[in-house]
Amino acid sequence: MLATISLLVASYALSAHAASSGVTTRYWDCCKTSCAWSGKAAVTHAVTTCDKSNNPLTDVNATSGCDGGSAFACADNSPKVISDTLAYGFAAVNLSGQTEADWCCSCYKLTFTSGPVVGKTMIVQASNTGGDVGGAQFDLMIPGGGVGIFTAGCTSQYGSLDGWGAQYGGVSSAAQCSNLPAALQAGCQFRFGWFMGADNPNVSWEKVTCPASLAAVSGCVRTAEYVELHFLSPSWAPD
Repeated sequence: MLATISLLVASYALSAHAASSGVTTRYWDCCKTSCAWSGKAAVTHAVTTCDKSNNPLTDVNATSGCDGGSAFACADNSPKVISDTLAYGFAAVNLSGQTEADWCCSCYKLTFTSGPVVGKTMIVQASNTGGDVGGAQFDLMIPGGGVGIFTAGCTSQYGSLDGWGAQYGGVSSAAQCSNLPAALQAGCQFRFGWFMGADNPNVSWEKVTCPASLAAVSGCVRTAEYVELHFLSPSWAPD
């Protein structure tokens, strides 16, 4: 059994992508993310969604708040600072030649190559697929980053969007983060703190094994990675 698990771990490690060039954008539309629906990929569980009050839902079939339903993106999907040079977060992803079956709940190491964050690294888990996201693009989930094409979700969850900034791009200063609901303000401040106000910086990206603490937020782990994580830390579980 040990040999089988080790082989699976080694096999997954060898499947990691070499570093490639990509671009980033930002958004927070409050919608249920695409990878929160069942059957999108070989995962332990679909991405967790929340009700209006950011309480986790158990029904993976709950309709998105962007379509009049009760399921929204959870506030804890906001970026998290790990160190001065490392942060974790979530993103809508689109990679040329791949589908949701490939990227849903996969994690990617983004090393920023332009703007004030050059040299910093962010590891993101793909929780969504943007209909307006191009190839090799990572649309970072940052509260106050703009609601984008889906304007109904945050209105449904939080009420008025007054003070949320531009539809594309969002708020323009740290002070404006106070206009957002309390649950989203720290995530909004991330852009003007650790992220140094960077505006869609370019990245060098590669697929990596998801950090356990990041996967625990979404509750979603690629099946092959679950074998690796459980082997390395038997007490760890995604739910």
